Amino acid sequence: MTQDPYPHPPIDQITLPEVLHALSDPLRLSILKVLMSGEETAWSGFSVSVAPSTLSHHMKVLRNAGLIVNRKDGTRCFVSTRPEIDTRFPGLVETVLRLCPCEKPSL
Repeated sequence: MTQDPYPHPPIDQITLPEVLHALSDPLRLSILKVLMSGEETAWSGFSVSVAPSTLSHHMKVLRNAGLIVNRKDGTRCFVSTRPEIDTRFPGLVETVLRLCPCEKPSL
């Protein structure tokens, strides 16, 4: 059995400080705004003004906070929101995204 290249924390180990930290960055908020449509998106589909390594860092912060799920398919990586986060912290992500003025990155 192969190891998951992107480990995701169990839902019961996700903490509010980690989630709030992940939601404290404008770029991470803009990534989440795109993903809230419910569709899985390839990393290469985000048109952001940061280096690929910086985008990777932001994706890792979101993943470690339990906000997104990564899936590798060959050489491509796809990301989507983690549906269970709303059961852990009901309405938190939607409220923060609604109250924070950040631009969606173009796809």
